[in-house]
Amino acid sequence: MTVRLSVIGTGYLGATHAACMAELGFDVIGLDVVPEKVELLNSGKVPFYEPELDEVLERNIKAGRLRFTTSFQEAAEFGDVHFICVGTPQQSGSYAADMSQVFGSVRSLAPHLKSGDLVVGKSTVPVGTATQIAHELSQSAPGVDIAWNPEFLREGFAVEDTLNPDRLVIGVRSHEGEAKLREVYAPLIAKDIPFLVTDFPTAELVKVAANSFLATKISFINAMAEVCEAAGADVVQLAEAIGYDTRIGNRFLAAGLGFGGGCLPKDIRAFMARAGELGAEEALTFLREVDQINLRRRSHTVDLVTKELGASVRDKNICVLGATFKPDSDDVRDSPSLDVAVALANAGANVIVHDPKGTVNAERVYPTMKYSTDVAAAAVDADLILHGTEWAEYREIDPAELGKIVRTKNVIDARNKLDVKLWRDAGWNIRALGRPTA
Repeated sequence: MTVRLSVIGTGYLGATHAACMAELGFDVIGLDVVPEKVELLNSGKVPFYEPELDEVLERNIKAGRLRFTTSFQEAAEFGDVHFICVGTPQQSGSYAADMSQVFGSVRSLAPHLKSGDLVVGKSTVPVGTATQIAHELSQSAPGVDIAWNPEFLREGFAVEDTLNPDRLVIGVRSHEGEAKLREVYAPLIAKDIPFLVTDFPTAELVKVAANSFLATKISFINAMAEVCEAAGADVVQLAEAIGYDTRIGNRFLAAGLGFGGGCLPKDIRAFMARAGELGAEEALTFLREVDQINLRRRSHTVDLVTKELGASVRDKNICVLGATFKPDSDDVRDSPSLDVAVALANAGANVIVHDPKGTVNAERVYPTMKYSTDVAAAAVDADLILHGTEWAEYREIDPAELGKIVRTKNVIDARNKLDVKLWRDAGWNIRALGRPTA
């Protein structure tokens, strides 16, 4: 393939995009400003956990199609198409996105770009960013084109979502930019994956609109869980029933502890902030309640644990199953399960957290918490087990065997994934969010 690619930023998005583009046959160079990360990637190792990514990375490094650097000049001179894949975290003290990495990357790249190059934004950004970057590049790098190509990766499925996406969206201003991206994505277009060509603002809005819709759907079913608890109804059966309606569907209707991670929470907040800047604040006021419902699930779970343990958790032993915000990831950013664990520890409980992949990252964020890599060790003499992240291995726990090592057979299923009958038959008092107590 004649087009060569650079990928700026090697987090979940960038490392996956670089490896998968190489897997599609392109020569790719990835860039990061952290030398230790670049060294690790060049050795064929991913600095985070993502299923299948290690194999794809190692295979393409050995094939000579993929390497990593800390030099913007090297990346610019190597590539013809440059993907911006850096983070846009929430600003401290504000709902708005911190755009310093995006603009910093473009400005560092600009002096080394060649006329005819294409800069492609993949980061999730406030609408209007592409136009601003296009204006800056017209001054600092004449002849360089820009496009916006939002990502739709799910952590835990990032490789599959890159190699077999459900759609490709590009925002362009020129026929040349569209043609070049058609060339880049030709292997995917050949598989009849929808390829949507839009303007800049529409492309930028697609990702935040999709995330806002998903967040709303999750918070809706969690609001129904609150009503079900008050009415004695079963939110799992409710979700199944309404999910048969093809207008609604059953995906993202799993009531529980709510969403977290590095995308959904900060994206909907940044969307609200940007709408306010554009004078359309009232259009997204509902997202404030979506956010509040989601956060309320955490405090509600803390209250439920406290109630189950007799009005106080002080000096009680609690085993929390799950530190990551979702399974098949080591990402603990804004993890609902870890947030609840910390709240219980702050209330005086003796908390031990188990997670198959996330304990190292959790320990970096909350070094004073106790962690274990063994479920049984974490559960010894526990007064309560809290199921906070829906790892498959937690559903495979034998409640009868676990019951032999705990102090009291109390379990709260904050993800509605455990077999309630199985646990009750084994003598456990089990509470599941939004479900009847018996």
